This record gives sequence, structure tokens and C-alpha cells, in this order.
Amino acid sequence: MVIRSPFPDVEIPEVPLTDLVLARAGEFADRPAFIDGPSGRTITYAQLVRSVRAVAAGLAERGFGKGAVFAHFAPNVPEFAVAFHAVATVGGVNTTANPLLTADELAAQLQDCGARLLVTVPEVLEKALVAAERANVEEIFVYGEATGATPFAALQQVGFEPPEVAIDPAEDLVALPYSSGTTGLPKGVMLTHRNIVANICQVAARVQQSEDESSYERQLAVLPFFHIYGLVSLMNVPLYFGDTIVTMPRFELSEFLRMLQDYRITRTALVPPIVLALAKHPLVDEFDLSSLKLLNSGAAPLSAELEVACGERLSCRMQQGYGLTETSPTTHWVGDELAGQMPGSIGPAVPNTECRIIDIETGEDVPAGEPGELLIRGPQVMKGYLNNPQATAHAIDPDGWLHTGDVARLGPDGSMWIVDRIKELIKYKGYQIAPAELEALLLAHPAIADAAVIGLPDAEAGEVPKAFVVPAGSITPEEVTQYVAEHVVPYKKVRAVEIVDEIPKAPSGKILRRVLVERERTAAAAR
Repeated sequence: MVIRSPFPDVEIPEVPLTDLVLARAGEFADRPAFIDGPSGRTITYAQLVRSVRAVAAGLAERGFGKGAVFAHFAPNVPEFAVAFHAVATVGGVNTTANPLLTADELAAQLQDCGARLLVTVPEVLEKALVAAERANVEEIFVYGEATGATPFAALQQVGFEPPEVAIDPAEDLVALPYSSGTTGLPKGVMLTHRNIVANICQVAARVQQSEDESSYERQLAVLPFFHIYGLVSLMNVPLYFGDTIVTMPRFELSEFLRMLQDYRITRTALVPPIVLALAKHPLVDEFDLSSLKLLNSGAAPLSAELEVACGERLSCRMQQGYGLTETSPTTHWVGDELAGQMPGSIGPAVPNTECRIIDIETGEDVPAGEPGELLIRGPQVMKGYLNNPQATAHAIDPDGWLHTGDVARLGPDGSMWIVDRIKELIKYKGYQIAPAELEALLLAHPAIADAAVIGLPDAEAGEVPKAFVVPAGSITPEEVTQYVAEHVVPYKKVRAVEIVDEIPKAPSGKILRRVLVERERTAAAAR
């Protein structure tokens, strides 16, 4: 059974992304587009447009143009949007990377996508230099100044206009974030201009706008722009509406609460661990958060109980959404008109979106209300994985259905509920961790004969990685933990290690993670 969005289709303009996002910037010329949260430094919409055009001209002067890849290795700062849209303006492709990645991890991404240029911040420049040299990146820019990199400001060719570039929105890429998909190692997700344009229009149709032309939202961008959730929901959608975005480079609870209070934030997008803090942490009572009207949670499931508790404590309406990097990202959302009315649900499908729920074993559609794998079809679905037709074919079937790997059920009111996950990814505070990546690292250790990694439930993080290790020599759990920590970004660290005699596997050699998960559940119940 095809489950169609209950909302009428919206028109998706055939325009490049930046043309859509900044189409009305002239109407808001003197309004702050971005405020750097820590310093208060402001960029108005007029300044944003001028800067985007000036940097685009600078990129073109360096021979950077259509199809070339530009890497962003930085936390949230106002200039992130300038760089992103300047690249888009000249027909380039933006690949985004978590600044916590190790030099090895960053180098692998840069090599895979063939990035020509990279921008970073002084704090992580050393890692960027190592990775860029390994990947033959032509030039590194830095926000501010630092030895070994070109100041980003040098790109701004003030008074010059970038060349006109013919962009095919349906075919030309604008973003190349990396995701592990349903399984395996990180892959470049090819998102076209039309993919993200479509998703902005789909989400915008569910936003209730004030009739007062002088009224606008103030949003706090604590979720990173290098992640598809922050990139679209906290950067591009607010710019499309003319909102003011306050950037926060990293999350720290007291500073987060201070910014909510001092900047009188009205709505923003969050992840469950932050919602948990807002619902339960005593520090919240020390701040005036009365300006908040709407909070959206995504990236990982949020229980109905926690959603209600947060909404009641802050006297604001709560909404959840669902999506993937592969869907630009939003496919389901409890829109503004339903906020607070569907606790625990990800809401109905957004306009122009179709779904199916199929039996995991047979592939047949399940009866209404029964759980099964969620499939998605719509204009926001990616073009495919970069240089990986096999993984693309595995994710998107011949009829255009994206297999999400998540188990969902349809509620009687048309809402969707995520009830389980068949894919093997571990979600730590909204970040994706591929077990295969950690297993490959573990197997590289001379004292480890075999290994498997699963996610353990965790009240704060959602899930944390646990490693099962078959030793080939003398090695302790503490040594395993330290070894992994030395080679990966902090959120990928294994939080528990168990030494075992063997890893359960199918005849094909595939690790039977479900056996390990069940073993953990049984052990936890017996404690």
C-alpha cells in the first residue's frame, strides 16, 4: 500500500539552491541574517548577499567552478553560509566534515570526493593540513588568520561579480555530505540543487508564518551545519524565511541556555540529548526561556514522555521530524499546526512524499498499523552515492523507493511512528557510527583476532558502541578502549568492551549482531 502525504503537493521551482534561499533577501536587507553567538557579531541580509557574490567571484578567479568540490571542516560560524552559497553560486559542490574527525578520517573523505579547496578554523588547522596534503587539496582557507592557510577574507573580491553559470537543478550536485547509509563505511551522498530546493519547499508548506511582516523567528543554530539536519533545517530554511540565525560553535549547556535567553530565541531544532537536558536539568531554572514558542527534535527517536515533559517545563510546543542524509533530510514532520498534538510521533509525510511499509523478510506491504521497513519516494531522495553504484542500487530500488532500514508503523490518524531499526548504525547523540568502521579498526590490532560492535542503549546519548573482542594475544578491555580512542573522533569511541571466545556469524560470514544484542538484553535483565 502506497501511503501518500495527506497534504497537497507543492510546486518545486526549477532554480538553483542559492537563488531560492536568498530570493527575498532584499526585503530583509537590514535584518540580521546571522549573529555569532559568542561575540554578537552580526551579518545582515544585505551583507550576506554581497559577501556570497564577492566570495563566489574570488573562487572563480582561482579557477574553481562547476563540479569542483569545496570541503568545509569547521564548526558553526556565520561565514559557513557565505562559503556554502558562494560555492553553490559558481556551480561547485559542498562536502561537509565534522571538525572532530581525525586527520586520517578527513583525508579519506577528501580523497574520495576529490576536494580541491578546503576551509577550516585555526583550532583544527593542524589536522586539516595533514589531511589536505595527503589528499592533494590545492589550497586551505581559514576563518580568521593562522600560519599555513590563506585567510578566508582573501577570497572576497569586493566589487566583482561572479560569472553566470548554467546549473541544471535536477542533475547538478550542490551538497555532498557523508553518511554510512544503512550499513558500511561512510559514503558521499549526492544531493542536487533540486533535492534541497524540494525539501525546503516541502517543509515550508508546514510552517505557520506570522501575518505581521515585521515579525520573524530567531533561531539558535547549535546543531552543526556540517550535518544535513543543521545544514538544511537551521541554515537554509531559516534564510528562506528571512529569520535571524544565532550560531553556536559547540554545545555547552550553560552557554546554550544563556544564548536562548539573551537572544530571545523563539524556535529552534534540537536532538534528544538536548531535549533531555531541557526537561530535567536543574540549571534550566536559572534562565528566562519564555521567548521559546516551538522546539523541534530530530536525528534520533524521542519518547512521548520526554517530549511532553520538555514542552510542559518550558511552556512551549514540541514537534518531531524524521529524515536521513539521503533525503535532504526531511520526509516526515509534525508541522506547526500539529505541534504538541502527536507526542512520540514523527508526524505524517511532508508534501510530495510517498511511503510504503514492507515486511522485512518478504518485501510485501504490511497491513495498516503493522510494523515493517519504511520506504520513501519523493523529490528529496538523493541522486545516489558517489562512486558507488552498488551501494546506490542497494539503497534505491528500480521503482525509486529508498529503503531506510528503519522499522515504522502507521498510526490511525495518518501519523508515522519509528519503533525499531534494522540497520546496523549506532546513533550517538544524533551522530552516526558505522560498526563496520570500528570493526575494521579493531581487526587491525595485532592482538585482536576477531571483533564485532553493537550499540548499547544509553539514557543520555541514545546509544553507545560496545565492542566484543576475540583476542589473538594478551590484551585488556582498557587497552582496546584506549586503542580505538587514539584513532577515531571522540563520539566514535567504544564505551564498553567484552572479551569473548568467538563472534557469532552466519554461514556467509556476516556477523550476527542480533545475537549479540539479545545476549546483552538478557544480561541486562538479569542484573
